[in-house]
Amino acid sequence: MKIGIGCGVDAAKVVRSAGDAASPDTEIICYAKTGEELPAPAKGVTLLFSDAPEKALIDDLHAGNIQAAVRGSLPANDTLQYLKSVYAVPRLERIALLETAAGQKFFFAPVGVDEGWTVAEKVSFAEDGRRLARAFGLPEKTVLLSGGRLGDIGRHEAVDKTIRDAEEAALAAGAVHGEILIEDAVKDAGVIIAPDGISGNLIFRTLVFLGGGIGHGALIVNIPDLFVDSSRASAGYAGILAMTKRLIQDKIR
Repeated sequence: MKIGIGCGVDAAKVVRSAGDAASPDTEIICYAKTGEELPAPAKGVTLLFSDAPEKALIDDLHAGNIQAAVRGSLPANDTLQYLKSVYAVPRLERIALLETAAGQKFFFAPVGVDEGWTVAEKVSFAEDGRRLARAFGLPEKTVLLSGGRLGDIGRHEAVDKTIRDAEEAALAAGAVHGEILIEDAVKDAGVIIAPDGISGNLIFRTLVFLGGGIGHGALIVNIPDLFVDSSRASAGYAGILAMTKRLIQDKIR
């Protein structure tokens, strides 16, 4: 199989991670900017240079030249905007596999600030997240968070709306409304849905960048090909590449 990964900031780190993830049955292709000085690739790693590596990566995915693509350390805005244009979708829907410092794993969405604002999107995230949790052997229990407890209704109209939306989405998706209690949800849920994209992004950043947790990548679920988003701040990409390989092997979409 062939997996592509983008090399932007700290491209050498991406190439080293590719070497850790490559195997006799898996070739990792690193897409880098023309002229970038990179370390000699390990066995099973190929360097591909382009004036626009984000476009080369996505074009190869769309053409079927690689089985999956990982953003790696390419800039988020340019890469994801081009991905949307190639696949003709107005927005991207991402579900991240997160792990707490204590080792608890769960699928989490939304992680993009423009995602998860409607009841329909929350239901879609819950259903896709449950499918992924099942495939990864995680609990299928799905918890939708809101901006307060049921007893907080009336304190602020914005809080009231998140509670109403979570109640409606949970009922439609066969999920549980966990109120604002993420500390309880993480104990036994394999899928957790934040109230909206802003709070979801903040939860992700707090867990991964401040709380000692791990982000194993975010699968984009509303395009037909396998694209895994990642953060340029990641310590390495071997774990994300390993998850991507499993997604291909188990035909998980």
